[in-house]
Amino acid sequence: MSQYQCIAPDVQLGKDVKLSKFINLYGCEVGDRTKIGAFVEIQKNAKIGRNCKISSHTFICEGVTIEDDVFVGHGVTFINDGYPRATTPEGRLQTEKDWKVEPTLVKKGASIGSGATILSNLVIGNNALVGAGSVVVRDVPDNAIVAGNPAKLLRLIAPELRLMKWPTTLKFSS
Repeated sequence: MSQYQCIAPDVQLGKDVKLSKFINLYGCEVGDRTKIGAFVEIQKNAKIGRNCKISSHTFICEGVTIEDDVFVGHGVTFINDGYPRATTPEGRLQTEKDWKVEPTLVKKGASIGSGATILSNLVIGNNALVGAGSVVVRDVPDNAIVAGNPAKLLRLIAPELRLMKWPTTLKFSS
């Protein structure tokens, strides 16, 4: 562990996890072969699956579960409170006792574009794609492409493209 990494003793790291500098992990689980970028915070009771890529400047709060093979772009923010307030109705500063975590689930193979905000109490489906800068306020179906603020369904990914291997080199005609 680097002097530039804050990893609490209760963090469960899988095999071959790659950790960048300037990260803050506490009370979370990170699966095998997952890569965590710089300036990422993952809070307690968050779970990250295997073979995921969590890009820099991302915030994953308590109550978020990310399944295997998920891509999370740069600067993605997850929210876990549908009604955030600093004080109680009586005017007292809120504590953890006054607050209820609302879970979020990102299913296998999903991709979340850079700068997206994911609100609480929703599911992003298998192989779904969330466009960069989107604000996700409701469930995203399996194999859906959504974008915008609020995120809206653009189309479904065709079955023949779901498992397609994209070429590593492209040839352009002149």
